[in-house]
Amino acid sequence: MAVNNSLPGILAWIIGDRSAKTFAKLWKTIKCWKCYFYVTDSYPVYPCFIDNCDQIIKKTYMTRIEGENTRLRHYLARLHRKTLCYSKSEQMLQLSIRLLLHYLHYGFVPLVT
Repeated sequence: MAVNNSLPGILAWIIGDRSAKTFAKLWKTIKCWKCYFYVTDSYPVYPCFIDNCDQIIKKTYMTRIEGENTRLRHYLARLHRKTLCYSKSEQMLQLSIRLLLHYLHYGFVPLVT
């Protein structure tokens, strides 16, 4: 997940594990933004993509990401770690997240009539 620390909302996200393959998909999206620096935790995958001079490794600054993860889990029961109530299909998960992010950003859910 990618966020701007000074603005609310999620800028980019990818569904997957914390592997280099998953991060490569996210990196493909965010590397073109030409950020001054990236704040990460000390996960060993990040230095493979982000130069050391462009990366701040500090768990303290990750609270914004953790807050967004908490907010997603609050609104979407399918993101709870142990739930039997919802489909775990990746397509339904992506659509649910996109719909929630649209609602949180614009304040309404688009309905097709």
